Amino acid sequence: MSTQIAVRLSDSLVVALDRVVACGRARSRASLVEAALERELRRLAAEADAETLRGVGPGDDLDAVVRWTAANASVDE
Repeated sequence: MSTQIAVRLSDSLVVALDRVVACGRARSRASLVEAALERELRRLAAEADAETLRGVGPGDDLDAVVRWTAANASVDE
């Protein structure tokens, strides 16, 4: 399921989106924007995780979770 929303972008960003789509590196403007947002959300989550790990320090019980995530995480585009 998806929800359509209106997003205002600068003219230069729209031109850049159109260039990427025109050369076949993305299916559509929407797919490129969606991929970029997903990447940013993953980055923010990783940043929050890193902050948590900084607060917990070494030798915690999260090491196994971090190793599993690093070995099993995949990026779907």
